[in-house]
Amino acid sequence: MMRTKLIAFITKWILKLFYGTNTWDVRGAEHFLVLLQNNKSVIISAWHGQLLGVFMHLSKTGKGYYGLTGTHKDAELITQVGERMGWEFLRGSSKERGKEAFKNIVNTLSSESVLLAITPDGPSGPARIPKPGVIRASQKTNTAVVPVSIHSSRHWTFTNWDAFFLEKPFGKIWIEYGEPIYFDSKQPFEEASQKLIDAMDQIQENNLHYANNSK
Repeated sequence: MMRTKLIAFITKWILKLFYGTNTWDVRGAEHFLVLLQNNKSVIISAWHGQLLGVFMHLSKTGKGYYGLTGTHKDAELITQVGERMGWEFLRGSSKERGKEAFKNIVNTLSSESVLLAITPDGPSGPARIPKPGVIRASQKTNTAVVPVSIHSSRHWTFTNWDAFFLEKPFGKIWIEYGEPIYFDSKQPFEEASQKLIDAMDQIQENNLHYANNSK
């Protein structure tokens, strides 16, 4: 336990160094900030491979935001790092305590002015294929989903079932939040899933185009 706490402490400051020395170009944050200011909850949807950059930006934007982590050993480290940066966490995933995790997500989103960051394809893929959780939660609570994309000039890539990016120091990070999308409560999952994929693809295309033309 003490070892995990020490690693979490060190990891927090390494991440702050890496991301704090980058130049940030952020666009579209008003799409979720206005919702929060109007006492609405919002789901931030980031693909698993781009999660870390989104996590670090939101850490700078506000406190008391929610994330979703599993219950395994690695998730405990992630949770402790996040808590040191002002995050709160719901524990569970599609594979671990799924029903309990979904209930906690719905209850949390039913509160006023809550931001919940979710990887719709995590924690084990397949990459960029949404699991039902984020869509079902949005449908049940009428919560807006804001897609987000990250691109960076310098990063390391780690590959298992997905390409996971860790930004290097002294680079530039482009991040774009898209317009909120909603799902009709009776919309079939396959149709809603494609709607989310299309929105995620579009925001990534926009962000990459902007980044490539602003370097």
